[in-house]
Amino acid sequence: MRTIDWIDGAVELVDQTVLPDELVLLRIGTVDGLVDAVRRLAVRGAPALGVAGALGTALAVRDEPDPLAAAARLRAARPTAVNLARGVDEALACLDGGFEAVLGRALRIRDDDIAACLAMGRRGADLVRELTGRDRPRVMTVCNTGGLAAVEYGTALGVVRTLHERGQLARALALETRPLLQGTRLTAWELERMGAPYRLVADSAGPFLLARGHADAVLIGADRIAADGDTANKIGSYALALGARRAGVPFVVVAPESTVDPATPTGAAIEIEERCGEEVLGVRGVRLAPEGARALNPAFDVTPHDLITAIVTERRVIRPERGERP
Repeated sequence: MRTIDWIDGAVELVDQTVLPDELVLLRIGTVDGLVDAVRRLAVRGAPALGVAGALGTALAVRDEPDPLAAAARLRAARPTAVNLARGVDEALACLDGGFEAVLGRALRIRDDDIAACLAMGRRGADLVRELTGRDRPRVMTVCNTGGLAAVEYGTALGVVRTLHERGQLARALALETRPLLQGTRLTAWELERMGAPYRLVADSAGPFLLARGHADAVLIGADRIAADGDTANKIGSYALALGARRAGVPFVVVAPESTVDPATPTGAAIEIEERCGEEVLGVRGVRLAPEGARALNPAFDVTPHDLITAIVTERRVIRPERGERP
């Protein structure tokens, strides 16, 4: 199953806001419809957003009177994930060739993502076994980095999937990922479909479980990797990195080369999306906090490169703690 694709002249994508209760495919034929899907997280995950940006640009070139303005709206829909803007920009680079050229580039971005995720799964699985010295490692992860965050296979959860398919996964520990529960709703759904052994974990329990030896490695995805290796990912990743360092557990980032942003010198330059406080004040539309309560809701945090054991892409393994840079 593909999370996002181009089908008969429109973008089709899995609506991730209703999982795991329902599996709903949305058919989107306008740029503004896709912008809305991106903003409300019907489609999410850095690789999937890159494909969405490229396919949305094809819609803009085909249908919009001002395709550049429409593409700019899509590009700005979520600021932290570099893949969204990169997908738009790469598709726009083919603008002189017209709609067919733009769509062709978008479809190549889709196909490149599929191939990249498979390569990351293989390279990452080999690395985790090397770093941990275990034939069947136990891994911990946060947010959702599987096929739902890409086109088919995923990044960090793609490594988990590869280990499981090889018979080399002892267990996955998936953090619930407050406030929108991507771990509980999405990662658990994917792990169930794989038939992989797993347990869900409260976010705040992650570092403690690392200290008690419940996991051999931490695997996360990335929404933007700065030139020095600092990595923006779902909120909660930094706490896991601190816990992993204290426990002596390898902390591995798995992301495509397209997530590396040489134009961003350090993590301090990464714009962090601040989402609506209502996401923190309740769960799935049910308010839990008292009236008058207000919230801060950063969607991402930044893990400094010196806390990262390795960055795995489809092409290479980078060791930031050894001084290597993307």
